[in-house]
Amino acid sequence: MKRRFASGSARTARLLAGAGLGAAAARAAYTAMTRNPPGLNGLPGEEVWGRTNHRGEPVTLLEGPAVVAGAAAAGLLAPGVEGRMRAAALLAGAGSGLLGGYDDLAGSASSRGFKGHLTALARGEVTSGAVKILGIGATGLAAAAVAGSPAPSRTGRAFDALVNGAIIAGSANLMNLFDLRPGRAIKVGVITGAPLALARPSSAVVAAPLGAAAALLPEDLAERAMLGDTGSNALGALLGLAATRLGRRPRLAVLAGLAGLNAASEFVSFTKVIAGNPVLNRLDMLGRRPVAATVPAPASPGAAEKPDVRDAFRPSVPPQPGSAGDGVTAGPA
Repeated sequence: MKRRFASGSARTARLLAGAGLGAAAARAAYTAMTRNPPGLNGLPGEEVWGRTNHRGEPVTLLEGPAVVAGAAAAGLLAPGVEGRMRAAALLAGAGSGLLGGYDDLAGSASSRGFKGHLTALARGEVTSGAVKILGIGATGLAAAAVAGSPAPSRTGRAFDALVNGAIIAGSANLMNLFDLRPGRAIKVGVITGAPLALARPSSAVVAAPLGAAAALLPEDLAERAMLGDTGSNALGALLGLAATRLGRRPRLAVLAGLAGLNAASEFVSFTKVIAGNPVLNRLDMLGRRPVAATVPAPASPGAAEKPDVRDAFRPSVPPQPGSAGDGVTAGPA
């Protein structure tokens, strides 16, 4: 009994240490980046990362890079994480974050959702969303391979790599689908990450990203900043990586849930579902500013509170009307 209590106390201490490191690193990164926003292609940083939200107020996308940097730094320093998992977390978080950042800055609204991007790809048009879809899929598989599997056979290890890679990629995309309202993606991350934090195999992995995201939740709720694809893809990928430490049956259940929700997002508006459920709506509105009475109707579902996006990689190209800046998340979500 004493040994079990001591083990639980040590795990709690490691969890708190990892979360604290993630929070401190993310806040430090956010402060540094907002004081001197990095420019791109000759454009000043304020223009590259600045957006205008549905209220006509300025917000910054630098919350996303700050979460990625905080989670990466804390993941390297947090106690209780084995070497392979540190490397896998760095690959999953940074890789998904970089791909999300590419879509944040170079994305357009020419195609939407998995179907739209894959249809465009089939006719020879490579959209930023297609690059992100394929890139996050490859990153998920690579991270799963680096993390390894305890399966005794080669077939079992290959099966685990495919399942785990799909979980990482599916979680990265699904978290992005919730980044349509202030604070929503982080709230979803905390709610889904809490059980993983309590599970012994995954607690050390999930601590850093949860701490990093939670530390910037006030900025998100106050509509001063948003995760964007950079932060939401990275947060989802890291939560997915933590879920790969569960047993095979729970992992298959997680994968089925992720596949179902990602598929449903092509046809169902998550925002409408949340708004129609009193409990979910109360959680969604918790800490948020009241919805402006004069908000214009969005041009398409899912774009209501996404900011206008300027193409930082191709500044000569004018922004698309109603662009959500999110090649994968735009759509019914």
